[in-house]
Amino acid sequence: MFIYETPNFIVESQERPFVPREEGGHIRIRVKDVSVLDRTMLSPAVAKEFMRISMVAGEALEKAMNVQGVKVVKVNYQDMGNWSYKEGKKPFLHYHIFGRVLGAPHQPFPESVYLPDRGTGFYDNFIPLNEGDIQEIQKQIEVILRYPKYSEKLWE
Repeated sequence: MFIYETPNFIVESQERPFVPREEGGHIRIRVKDVSVLDRTMLSPAVAKEFMRISMVAGEALEKAMNVQGVKVVKVNYQDMGNWSYKEGKKPFLHYHIFGRVLGAPHQPFPESVYLPDRGTGFYDNFIPLNEGDIQEIQKQIEVILRYPKYSEKLWE
């Protein structure tokens, strides 16, 4: 589900999350130009845009989920893309952001996020972010973008 967009990237929630909502949630940033395989193919300007939106989105996820009653204590960032090869597809740049909570039964913190193949059924009962979560993330993105550290001038 769509959350936010920049000129080159889309922030979205995952319908089939790797971290369920109650354990912190999962959002993804994907490049619009799917011919971009990984971050090494980004121009300096687009790399700065990518870094900025990943920082803003991660901060927004943490703040929003805490407002929504999910006590996120840490956000993890992960750049992957390996599973495309299983389907004979070319990967494209995308970046996962995971909220993490204490006492999570499926994705226990402070362990690394466990990412078995989707075919194992591990994720089958993971609940995605809901509309209220997404609206709160959108609200937090707008607030965070007004912070001086995220000023467009600083990122030119």
